[in-house]
Amino acid sequence: MSATAQGLCEFIDASPSPFHVCETVAQRLRAVGYRELSESAVWPGAGRYFVLRAGSLIAWDSSDAPGTSFRVVGGHTDSPNLRVKQHPDRSIAGWNVVALQPYGGAWLNSWLDRDLGLSGRLSVRQPDLDGGIAHRLVRIDEPILRVPQLAIHLSDDRKGVSLDPQRHVNAVWGLGDTPRSFLGHVAEQAGVDVADVLGFDLMTHDLNPSAVTGARGEFVSAPRLDNQGTCYAGLEAFLAAEPRGFVPVLALFDHEEVGSTSDHGAQSDLLITTVERIVLASGGTREEFLRRLAGSVVASGDMAHATHPNYPERHEPNHLIRVNGGPVLKVHPNLRYATDGRTAAVFELACRQAGVPLQRYEHRADLPCGSTIGPMTSARTGIPTVDVGAAQLAMHAARELMGAADVAAYSAALQAFLSPDPSTVAP
Repeated sequence: MSATAQGLCEFIDASPSPFHVCETVAQRLRAVGYRELSESAVWPGAGRYFVLRAGSLIAWDSSDAPGTSFRVVGGHTDSPNLRVKQHPDRSIAGWNVVALQPYGGAWLNSWLDRDLGLSGRLSVRQPDLDGGIAHRLVRIDEPILRVPQLAIHLSDDRKGVSLDPQRHVNAVWGLGDTPRSFLGHVAEQAGVDVADVLGFDLMTHDLNPSAVTGARGEFVSAPRLDNQGTCYAGLEAFLAAEPRGFVPVLALFDHEEVGSTSDHGAQSDLLITTVERIVLASGGTREEFLRRLAGSVVASGDMAHATHPNYPERHEPNHLIRVNGGPVLKVHPNLRYATDGRTAAVFELACRQAGVPLQRYEHRADLPCGSTIGPMTSARTGIPTVDVGAAQLAMHAARELMGAADVAAYSAALQAFLSPDPSTVAP
């Protein structure tokens, strides 16, 4: 199956949280013969495997090229949203309110007056398990939450409200002068006793389905394009890759939107220890592992800023980025992106092999630039890294927009990166 705009819509709608992204990817991998490994178990030799660590997943295929270097497509599973506080229950002026707080750089005004569902994970007591804890995915696709906008008549200047993330993004979910247990409601929906809930990671999601839009079907309108656009394109590229001199790896990390400093973010040891264990499990030594790293490359995939038609002055001159214009190479001299000349050349060759155009992005020097998993992955592993993406508008909004044709082009470039033509591999 090749990547399509409709396929991306279906992937996103199935994956409202990082945990659901991993489950969606894992289901696809299992369906084509990949086997999940436990990090605490002894790993087998060459084969097709994946590991899960909370909201992160790494998959690889070493069945045909067990003694070679690695080509890694990386991305992140998390997206900015509103998350449930540990003590969420409020009663204000006869409203039952759920206390929320922003996760990552959420564009707060875009979350107002939307029908919101809830998703994430419950950690529940289960004495019959080793450790006594089970983790259960939860998903409520009903409009139970809404963050209401202030009426224009109550605004100071009728030009909008400056939102305070502490006070203005809490959601109403019922009526009453006595707080109701929101966690109790979630536990009931998940089929567990609230007394058994020991911890939770719960977040809101927009309930409007993803869609192919535009008069000619030119666009994809969806939540969480940043960065499920890469998760989907990278998965399809990984499944279609033909190992030709490299072991293809798909590495999807949680917590990129908040700096990646967790036990399973891109700054953790998850990727480097997984790669080392792949080598050791196939009978290699640490010396071989280090030699194989030297010949490896990472493509850090994240979404890129398309030139905005209403704000063209906010973009670097002579760097027009078009939707449906092909994958985007992202360069930043101060290393907010990890690309350098060496790795740019590798991805240029991949795009030529795939037959898709390559766009080159630089950020305005007078504006702060976001970052990706690229610089930290490169520094953490010592593997040369290129930052790439697909163009979109409304990054970090509750709903975003990208080009429908870019889905296939982006995935095709990533597939060529994972399985390069040996005659065109850069030295």
